[in-house]
Amino acid sequence: MKLIDSHTHLVSFLRRGTVRAAIAGAAAAGVERMITIGTEAGDWEDNRALAAAHPGVVDYTVGLHPTSVDEGWETCLPSLEAALGWDPAPVGLGEMGLDRFHLPKESREAEKVFERQRRAFAAQLELATRSDLPVIIHSRGAVPECVEMIDASGLSWARVVFHCFTDGPEFLMPILSRGGRASFTGIVTYKSAENVREALKVQPLDRLMVETDAPYLAPVPKRGQPNEPAFVRYTAEACGEILGLGSEEIASLTHANTMAFFRLG
Repeated sequence: MKLIDSHTHLVSFLRRGTVRAAIAGAAAAGVERMITIGTEAGDWEDNRALAAAHPGVVDYTVGLHPTSVDEGWETCLPSLEAALGWDPAPVGLGEMGLDRFHLPKESREAEKVFERQRRAFAAQLELATRSDLPVIIHSRGAVPECVEMIDASGLSWARVVFHCFTDGPEFLMPILSRGGRASFTGIVTYKSAENVREALKVQPLDRLMVETDAPYLAPVPKRGQPNEPAFVRYTAEACGEILGLGSEEIASLTHANTMAFFRLG
């Protein structure tokens, strides 16, 4: 079985001193490759260094997560664009997007923060359009707004993945109809997530990807533990069961889709 974890956060393991163990554990579980995702300027260089130290095993992206968009976010833009020329180069931009879940409770302050997220998202979409890199979207309570902004940017929807999809098929269909896709986490294994399983069923097989979002959202039977890239196999197997595919077939399918989406050699 060959698997790819299409979205993980290896910097969290690096800062705990466990990144080598996490990568070794992934290899032992058949996870031959993983993509560590950028969320703020402080993790971009660490992710690049991990990719340099583990060629062909670790790839990385750079981006500003919506909850990392502070009042001085614009000062990061030159560094973000410069990072596209690093060696090894990032394989995607993100995660970026919109997040209503973590907004302040006071309505005026929430509107101010959300508008700041929108400006940062638009700037990153513009960069993605110019660079023709895949884009990893974080959307929490904001799928329609994200779709509207991607449409306005002119970005090719074939380069777009909504990671950690947690909504139902009615929210996924506008994404799919435009040529985008979703990636699924361990949430698909949770009893309360029937809407996510229904969304999984409408995703075309040639666009399906799986991820851990580690160290968060460990799948059953590891729920309650810190997640790690090795656990993507449980999510893949659960997706296979829901879709009527064997473990080898779902692994091969998601591996090929992720390789193609990120243009990995």
